[in-house]
Amino acid sequence: MNRVPRMLPALVALAALTACAAESVHVPQTQQASVVRAAGAASVTAPVQVTDPAKPEKKVKLDIADITPMGEKTEKVGVGFPIIVTFDRDVKDRAAVEALLEVEAEKPVDGAWRWVSARKVIYRTKTYWKPHQKVLFTARLSQLPGNTGAKDVSRRFAVGTSQISVVNTRNHQMKVYRDGKLAKKIPISAGRGGLIRNGVDVYLTTSGVHLTMGKKAVETMTSSWMGVTDPKDPRYYKEEIPWAVRISDSGEYVHQSAGYYQFLGRSNQSHGCVRATPAGAKWFYGIAQRGDVVKITGTKRKLQWNNGWSYWQLNWTQWKKGSALKG
Repeated sequence: MNRVPRMLPALVALAALTACAAESVHVPQTQQASVVRAAGAASVTAPVQVTDPAKPEKKVKLDIADITPMGEKTEKVGVGFPIIVTFDRDVKDRAAVEALLEVEAEKPVDGAWRWVSARKVIYRTKTYWKPHQKVLFTARLSQLPGNTGAKDVSRRFAVGTSQISVVNTRNHQMKVYRDGKLAKKIPISAGRGGLIRNGVDVYLTTSGVHLTMGKKAVETMTSSWMGVTDPKDPRYYKEEIPWAVRISDSGEYVHQSAGYYQFLGRSNQSHGCVRATPAGAKWFYGIAQRGDVVKITGTKRKLQWNNGWSYWQLNWTQWKKGSALKG
């Protein structure tokens, strides 16, 4: 395998919520290390250990708390997927740490790291990943000065089928391309607009390059995002929505329309989500991989680059400015 070039400022607050917001806060599925303690176990006094003064104690100053996405045996990911690495504490020397992060792909493309907080760094490619391949991520933290007690960490990802969906909110159609071929046209209804919050029409679907972040066979969506929790309020709603695929942190999904099928393919009537036919939504849910591309066009509301996994909203030059390695 050829080694993909390495490269990586701060993640700001999420964009204004849309009306399709789910009842619970979205937490991406990740593999995390955990410590299991036996219930009711008696306390045990540990024996005193004698340290050999001739051997310096190995210390761990930095370790990895989480890696997204999951490994090759757990999921296949889409061609837009980012590698998200979260450390267990703030990183003081970002350049030194970034230099120890390696990405190797069977079908290489240029990529770069971008720091979005003191503990989180994200890898994105210049162009989409090539489909049907394996990508290996390695963090050689044992080589970080003063971090000799740490172990190197690696994870191999499986890139699946290239799935790029194009949603046109003006002609109310979603076209899904699989490995470059048009697989299905789905009639949709997008955000109707008309609710202004802090200068933003939150009823409009955001235009831009979204990535699928997760999915639920049934998602509970409520009006609590706009402070409406009284069932007697005419604006109140709480609905169980089938075949929901999340595409942003502000509550946007591609999902089955809860009735109102007469609007699909004809007009925009949603609170911000992309509503689809029952058959179309179920089919899309069935094929969806985290990291699939959903490009939405035709609205005046722009998707912010830090709203979910919307990192493709930054051009390549902008993205690389977030790296701690210059040149």
